[in-house]
Amino acid sequence: MTALPAPSPRLSPVVFGNALGVALIVIGGLVAAVTGPLQLERGSWLAAYLVLVGGVAQCLISRVLEPAAWAAGRGGWATIAAWNVGNLLVIVGALTRVPLIADLGGLMIVAPLVVALRTVFATPSAGSGRVARALMALPLFVVLIGVPVGLALTHLRAAG
Repeated sequence: MTALPAPSPRLSPVVFGNALGVALIVIGGLVAAVTGPLQLERGSWLAAYLVLVGGVAQCLISRVLEPAAWAAGRGGWATIAAWNVGNLLVIVGALTRVPLIADLGGLMIVAPLVVALRTVFATPSAGSGRVARALMALPLFVVLIGVPVGLALTHLRAAG
């Protein structure tokens, strides 16, 4: 029987980002559960954003950060920090109808998405590894394309 490796005494950005992503998925589900009964106007948007962008995309970004070069360096922490602060600003800007706050957040989440996509495509692999990379990159690319679309919608909602 093989013994499990001893846990690292340091928390890595990979573990933290993944745990926070899962927590945001659960929080998004809870928000979805209360939006109907409480008739929260923007609740369904918030629930979807927390689950898909805050949670699922963060779990994918954290998965991309797994290589030791990322996990050991400050780049991983900066990526996770930019992702979460950016998402918080997008949420605050959208809910308060202050699009400039959402714009700042949108700019902050573009960098982690680009870094994650570059990392996915820079990882050498053959055969089925290419399919796995494409499947990991696709949702990140969709979120990247969705940033300007979402920000434009935030501006339109604020103006109307």
